[in-house]
Amino acid sequence: MKKMLLCAVCLAALLISCKTEKEMNNPLLTPSGNRYGAPAFDKIKTEHYLPAFRQAIAEGKKEIESIINNPEEPDFENTIRALEYAGGALENVSAIFFNLNEADTDPQMQAVAQEITPELTEYNLSILLDEKLFQRVKKVYENKDTLNLDQEDAKLLEETYKSFTDNGAGLSPEDKAEFGKIQEELSLASLQFGNNLLAATNSFILHIADSSQLEGLPQFVIDAGAMEAEQRNLEGWVYTLQQPSYGPFMQYSKRRDLREKMWRAYNTRSLGGENDNQELIKKIVDLRIREANLLGHKTYADYALRDRMAKNASTVNAFLEDLLEKSLPYARKDVAAIQEYANKEGFQGQIMPWDWAYYSEKLKHEKYSLNDEMLKPYFKLENVQQAVFALADSLYGLKFIEAADIPGYHPDVKVYDVQDAGGRHMAVLYMDFFPRESKQGGAWMTSFREQRFTPDGKEERPFVSVVTNFSKPTGTEPSLLTFYEVTTILHEFGHALHGMLAEGKYSSLTGTNVARDFVELPSQIMENWATEPAFLASFAKHYKTGEVIPQEMIDKIIASKNYNSGYASVRQLGFGIDDMAWHTLTSVPGEDVVDFEKNALENCQIMPYIPGTAFSPSFSHIFSGGYAAGYYSYKWAEVLEADAFLLFKEKGIFNKEVAESFRKNILSRGGIEDADVLYRRFRGRDPRPEALMEKLGLVEK
Repeated sequence: MKKMLLCAVCLAALLISCKTEKEMNNPLLTPSGNRYGAPAFDKIKTEHYLPAFRQAIAEGKKEIESIINNPEEPDFENTIRALEYAGGALENVSAIFFNLNEADTDPQMQAVAQEITPELTEYNLSILLDEKLFQRVKKVYENKDTLNLDQEDAKLLEETYKSFTDNGAGLSPEDKAEFGKIQEELSLASLQFGNNLLAATNSFILHIADSSQLEGLPQFVIDAGAMEAEQRNLEGWVYTLQQPSYGPFMQYSKRRDLREKMWRAYNTRSLGGENDNQELIKKIVDLRIREANLLGHKTYADYALRDRMAKNASTVNAFLEDLLEKSLPYARKDVAAIQEYANKEGFQGQIMPWDWAYYSEKLKHEKYSLNDEMLKPYFKLENVQQAVFALADSLYGLKFIEAADIPGYHPDVKVYDVQDAGGRHMAVLYMDFFPRESKQGGAWMTSFREQRFTPDGKEERPFVSVVTNFSKPTGTEPSLLTFYEVTTILHEFGHALHGMLAEGKYSSLTGTNVARDFVELPSQIMENWATEPAFLASFAKHYKTGEVIPQEMIDKIIASKNYNSGYASVRQLGFGIDDMAWHTLTSVPGEDVVDFEKNALENCQIMPYIPGTAFSPSFSHIFSGGYAAGYYSYKWAEVLEADAFLLFKEKGIFNKEVAESFRKNILSRGGIEDADVLYRRFRGRDPRPEALMEKLGLVEK
């Protein structure tokens, strides 16, 4: 080939022509052509991920090298802001892949995750542990008082500097190498934990061939079991460990032997067998201790809590112990009441964990003439969703317009264009409601793109996803929600509002990128509307007759809202206490996982302990999610939301002035300011801790 001189435009054209056809046509690397640049889920295939990751990593490394080798003196623009935008393509690919690996995975995607995770870890560490780059960042940080930065830029500088110092930038070369090895092992172990749990959950079914074993099950549970069996090409009925199947079975089945079988299967997931997580737990705990020690902290909790509202482990443990002490007397009363009722029903002996949901549901019905079977006809999924949309409209002026032209990532997913009252596009919202074997259990909100501005000043609004596991429609009924599921959709939608109403320049500071013990405030405050009569009456209509939910039934919902609240409080506190027990260790315990958990939860034990069971091996929040040394944040945020919602109660639950303040001071601000500052600005004071106990009815009358 003849050599020639090339202008910049010609060189760019030549580089493009040299790319493989696969790279040229990779929908993860090219503009989607969809409205707002929404992901081309209809074109993305598993084969696209690895080449997209590797090209994006290569591009990111070049962008980082240009910052490191910039001959100009480091300043905010050429170092801090440049770092924020470096690796933008990789951020986009990662957001799509890892979200779908939770919501719609398969063995091929899991294999991609295993292969690419070490490469991603290496990429991230090559940035955070680069000495020349850190010195540039440090120099800008040391001159911060002379830079005249606005609040958002100043926060970005602070967080960028901390991201380096908190991730080993000041370590010796030997310790940096050790830190890198730990991070790679941690990322793979956490990934494997989630894969094992999903496989363990899917591996068990209760197959019923004899209709006499359906005794006690309402028709909606029978229909769901028949549909599950049909989908598996089996005769009869099938029940699984997915919550929409497991929960109702445990509530209604009269067959105690089957309830026990289901309960034991659920509470031994990933505890033994080919999907065992016990050794992974010890490995993860050990790696986290070593990580914390390298960075100068005694325990992982000390390391993880440094930037949260609680600040340190002693504050968290005192918080949990105080709530436990206050909740235990009420929890014991709840258990005694269920035992007394079961005895009255002819039960002999002590009630066991697999009896709790069954007798609890029956007693609730007797006390309040209320149960899920009665309520579900009024909670058709489509009606609940529209009510949640209407609530967001009432509070924040949001409109949700179905966007059939924007593809979802699965046929179950519906997509919405979210606009404010003035017609401004706020977000693309994906709603994914139903369980499947490719989806992790539970419910969550996530983002395929955070709120941000591009380097040239163009705003890019968020792509937000709400994922749940609600009962599917059957051949005879639409999807009907339990009351708990109604609160679940409100909870996750609160997170979604945090993402959709975000304002700001930098994705790392917008939306849900806040302190872990603050992030649950927007979600948990939304749950309060579920027990507000005006909200319930606005949408709860019988799916067959159209009859509005009777006021008598609304009164019963409100009267029963704190039913077994002591028991529920202790159960939730137990999760937080178990989390802190694992993450305040200074060395891996010699005892096995089951015994460690049993000892950690000794003071929380209000039901008989069942040997050989434990929830730690399925505790994905802390071993494969982002809640390590952070599960307490649910209770911490409950205090915040109980106190915050009192302002709505005082001014009116649809009060636009209060809603605008919540939006302005909480939802839109993300992590631009510290959480305690934002809360005080909204509430006018610090939260009042007593508000939670009063809300739950756990106070002496």
